[in-house]
Amino acid sequence: MTETISKDGPLTGLRIIDLTRILAGPICTMNLGDMGAEIIKIEQPSKGDDTRNWGPPFIEGEAAYFLGANRSKKSVTLDLKSDKGRDILSALIQKSDVVIDNFKTGTLEGWGFSESWFKENAPQVIQCQITGYGDKGPKAGLPGYDFLLQAESGLMDITGNIDRGPAKYGVAIVDVCTGQNAAMCILAALNARHNTGKGQRIDISLFNTSLSMLVNIGSNYLVNGKRPGRFGNAHASIVPYRDFATKDTPIAIAVGNDTQFARMAKSLGHPEWAADDDYKTNAQRVANRDLLEPIINEALAAKSCDDWIEIFERDGIPCSKINAVDEALESEQAQAHDMVVEVDHPTIGPLKMLGVPYEFSETPAKPGQAPPLLGADTADVLADVLDMTTDEIAELRTKEII
Repeated sequence: MTETISKDGPLTGLRIIDLTRILAGPICTMNLGDMGAEIIKIEQPSKGDDTRNWGPPFIEGEAAYFLGANRSKKSVTLDLKSDKGRDILSALIQKSDVVIDNFKTGTLEGWGFSESWFKENAPQVIQCQITGYGDKGPKAGLPGYDFLLQAESGLMDITGNIDRGPAKYGVAIVDVCTGQNAAMCILAALNARHNTGKGQRIDISLFNTSLSMLVNIGSNYLVNGKRPGRFGNAHASIVPYRDFATKDTPIAIAVGNDTQFARMAKSLGHPEWAADDDYKTNAQRVANRDLLEPIINEALAAKSCDDWIEIFERDGIPCSKINAVDEALESEQAQAHDMVVEVDHPTIGPLKMLGVPYEFSETPAKPGQAPPLLGADTADVLADVLDMTTDEIAELRTKEII
């Protein structure tokens, strides 16, 4: 019997109402959409998601920022400040599996969509709310911004060079991780619904996510009570694990155990380092990093980055060239995994996008439709999901509800 691979993604059949904008929520729903879920993105008429205007760069009037986080979705414009708009949202929610928002705490409840409303009208629906700080504590209800959360959580304080000020990550990493947490929790809640038959509410905050991102550095502090410092590109607990100079361009080296260090020492022409009491174990190398790192740099200065990569890869020593973004996206490894894909956009034409970073053997995930034009799917969704007539939809347009 020949096995066939489904053309549908693993989440095909799920309908998700997306009330999010900016990045955390859209990252979450784009991933779920790539996996086959129907994502209905609700946007404000005439304006839409804020990031539609976040540029340059723009291409054919579309902001690259918006394009990067909103494929595999349908766009429906809806005035949620109007009674009729909220009635339509209510009907859409009741015919869906998940609703996700990142409004200010209390906004949905103020529109009548309270926890009791969900239990009475849509008990099967998973409700996911992304907020800055959650609904508890002295900052409950305050909006959250990635840059501020990187600062507040301590992430910035442990990022950057020792002799310079704190530095933020190059992308909005708290938003990205919050979106990934949201997607993970939605899938967990869907499995729980499979077991219980009931939906539930999920609360995700940028604040809690940012603290959880401290991972081993947070654990170090909780264990020894010492305030963590900055190590630049080095690692707090592993040596050598950082960037080093070579004859031409820098190289990144990640030696994770004593065996790898012994191989590296031999490759550098200094096998005696592996027997030196100052460097024999990782704990000793961490304690003596100021002695070890300069002599590694001295040895590396003899050859080019490419020469060392060839040697280290031959000898099983983890290393990499420090690529620019264009070099990374155009690499053979990225091409092998389809990490740059092309989708057909209605006004741009062929549009290059980042690919899907995971693979399913039987139900492939893939980029769905291109990022939608504002309101492009309003009429189709209202007709297909809510059985509205052409005249009813036209009246909504006349009243500027859609």
